[in-house]
Amino acid sequence: MHRRHTRAVAAAVAGLLLVTLSPAPASAGPRFTPGSPGIGDAYYPTYGNGGYDVAHYDLDVRYDPGSDLLTGKATIRARATQNLSSFNLDLIGLTVDRVTVDGRSAGWSRAGQELTIRPRGGLRDHRSFSVEVRYHGVPETFVLPGTDFQAGFMHTDDGAVVAGQPEVAAAWFPVNDHPRDRASYSFAITVPAGLEVICNGLPLGDTTRGGWTTSRWVQRTPMISYLATATIGEFDVETTWHDGRPTIIAIDSDLPPGFADDAVGRTDEITDFLETKFGPYPFESNGAIVDDHPPLVFALENQTRSIYAASWFAPGVDPGETVVVAHELAHQWFGDLVAVDRWQDIWLNEGFATYAEWLWQEQLGLGTPQSIFDEFYAAPLSADYWDPPPGDPGTDQLFDGSVYTRGGMTVHALRVTVGDAAFWRIVRAWLAQNRFATGSTAEFVALAERVSGKQLDALFDAWLYQPGKPPHPGS
Repeated sequence: MHRRHTRAVAAAVAGLLLVTLSPAPASAGPRFTPGSPGIGDAYYPTYGNGGYDVAHYDLDVRYDPGSDLLTGKATIRARATQNLSSFNLDLIGLTVDRVTVDGRSAGWSRAGQELTIRPRGGLRDHRSFSVEVRYHGVPETFVLPGTDFQAGFMHTDDGAVVAGQPEVAAAWFPVNDHPRDRASYSFAITVPAGLEVICNGLPLGDTTRGGWTTSRWVQRTPMISYLATATIGEFDVETTWHDGRPTIIAIDSDLPPGFADDAVGRTDEITDFLETKFGPYPFESNGAIVDDHPPLVFALENQTRSIYAASWFAPGVDPGETVVVAHELAHQWFGDLVAVDRWQDIWLNEGFATYAEWLWQEQLGLGTPQSIFDEFYAAPLSADYWDPPPGDPGTDQLFDGSVYTRGGMTVHALRVTVGDAAFWRIVRAWLAQNRFATGSTAEFVALAERVSGKQLDALFDAWLYQPGKPPHPGS
């Protein structure tokens, strides 16, 4: 910083020099402006919010499956990233009863999914503050983009299953709903006695009073909002310990014994295998939830507690059923530890998770990544995974087969092009560089070029953005 100095000289021989100083104008106070109602994602302009960063969500929720009524108190600790006159949270459908900021009543209004909160005084940049929102209502369900698959906060025969992407959190608590703003979580979920509650992270114990049980959990490592779950119902829950952390597996009690155990029961084994590829497992616990809810047809990588539809499994032992487990566990690194910076970049999550399937299939003796790639590559252009190119699929095809299969083929094309040694250095560097943060396609390409020393623009352009069948990387 360069500073200008003024030297005052007293003239002793010429008498006294009197200088009249004009008073300095009063400095203007800080200017406070509203935080933006979106975080800046072109695919979902209203998702997330600007002007603050959340550090922690403390969720105190009571849910009655009989009436489908949810009553909640969300306490949110955050830090302003600008001088805020107001800020937004995402909340869908539920009725807001009261809002306070730092213990003082605050003004608020609703417009669509935007809950706009106006503190009594402005919040200065860098200031930490606390928001409490009390609310109630029947949570809405969503559908996965481009499908008719139910997602979100789903009412089941005995409780609720909470899973969805890209939106789910705003259906059951006020939230800054975008992967760019992750936070730690604590949960106190109260349900009728006799039901289990399975959340992310570590269990802190249950208490029962007056026919209601409160289950407490904590997720200490930062988590993206869509990965938060509070799944409720009748489950058979088993906790084991592996590498100093608990593995908590909850299987719907309606399912026959052994129905899914042979697959999700190998969670620790598959995690150990993936650690040899991606590095240490990044979270404080591990596990799975299997819910027998027919409208639930997908699996999702909820942090530390992946959720699987019962339709992924069948009676009897079938090693092939473990492939979906490998996919969701790979997301603990690609999706949960390193998140997409924009939803357009979803191929980074799904492409690497698909490639992890191929790596696990090789471990099972069911093919190699190269043979699997070649089988897909041999298919005609009419195969549904060639279109659209996965680098910019659009919101209606966010979970199209091309994002998964052609995304996984892009990963393998990179491996063939740069060689094994450089490829695995790229993978490890990507995870280290963006740990508990986000990454974009442009950043991944730049890293791959820097590590490999190769110009890769043409490769990624062909596989991610151009229609048709890209050149075979081995040709």
